Amino acid sequence: MTHAHYNHGAIDELGRLAAESGLDVAGGTIRRSSSRFCLGVEHGDYNGTELFGVGTDRFIWLAYKPNDTGLVRLFSGNFPGDGVISFEPGTVPSPQSSEIADTWGRFPYGVDHVLRRGGIALSRGVDVVLRGNIPGGGMSRSASLTLNLILSLLDANEIEIDDPLRVVDLAQAVENDYIGSPCGQLDQIMILFAKEDMGTHYDPRNHSVSYVPLGQDALDFRLVGLDTGTVRPGLEKSTYRIRRAECDEFAEMLGPEFGISLLGDVRSQEFYDRILERYAESHPGHCDRLTYIFNAQKRFSTMLEAWKTGDVETVGQVFREDGIGLRDDYKISGPELETMCDIARTVPGVLGERMLGGGDKGAAGALVLTDSVEALETAVRTGYPRSHPAYADDFAVHVCRVVKGITVLDREL
Repeated sequence: MTHAHYNHGAIDELGRLAAESGLDVAGGTIRRSSSRFCLGVEHGDYNGTELFGVGTDRFIWLAYKPNDTGLVRLFSGNFPGDGVISFEPGTVPSPQSSEIADTWGRFPYGVDHVLRRGGIALSRGVDVVLRGNIPGGGMSRSASLTLNLILSLLDANEIEIDDPLRVVDLAQAVENDYIGSPCGQLDQIMILFAKEDMGTHYDPRNHSVSYVPLGQDALDFRLVGLDTGTVRPGLEKSTYRIRRAECDEFAEMLGPEFGISLLGDVRSQEFYDRILERYAESHPGHCDRLTYIFNAQKRFSTMLEAWKTGDVETVGQVFREDGIGLRDDYKISGPELETMCDIARTVPGVLGERMLGGGDKGAAGALVLTDSVEALETAVRTGYPRSHPAYADDFAVHVCRVVKGITVLDREL
């Protein structure tokens, strides 16, 4: 399906949602935010590693227009049961309260709270309708939604933030401080900065973002999201929180003795060996987490150079090796995710596969030669329901292209 078809269908749906909810967005603005596909280092953001990924063409479309009610009113086609979320700016529920735990409204509430805390007070009423087709878990639906809400509500209030990394900080704060999800910044960076047909490279040591084109001689391939159909309850309720706490705890433990602040600071073999010699017996789990981060960083430069030269076979190999490390050392995958990976690994032309995102449930991903995509789809349709019949009606295969992360569309409702 072309991007034009995606947009036309989504915009028509936004018009239907506006009519259904009674919100007036006619003649307003439509902003589209992408999903993302991380090529490295998954879970590296809160451990201080370099990051590399692309925007992908599963989106959230959000239409908005100021109103004269003084209220922010929102309706989501993905969560119609929540009805219209309505609030006066500055009067949202308390952070991490039971009132927000089970509603998607925690995201716009959190945007208002975090902006106001940062000295940016929303003051205008705004009508908003939105819908998305990003699978839940693995392709950064929450980051895409949060970024879209921040940018759209700022625009509706005629407020500009010149530094995009500040927008990243604000989006992370919505999830960390208001919702209670301990995410890093990988998702926000990979979506906000994403460019069409380009990889995004982030170096935390100097907070720099650079763009890396894929080498011209690359084989034709696709990025494929393998949605397991499982529902992940949010990072704040998952193994992600445990793994992050373990990494933070180990880095704090190592700090006085080894002079590091994050596990990503361990880059030399000699340094890594000394830590394992000291802690492997007393803290085996913590050392396993370090082992994944250490090896993923060693692979990162190989993957980045392969991308630059168009060697997608090596990119896929690194992707696969990262997946094995996430499964065996970081221990953050899940049975449904690994079933998808096991199926993908049997298909000729699949260059690499692993779980995506926060872990436990959600989506896996694969790098696949274009001529092999159909074979992968057939293998998944055949094999996955046999292994997990409970999700036979819910799983999906998303064949993706590399796209720009944030786009304001020129078509009106």
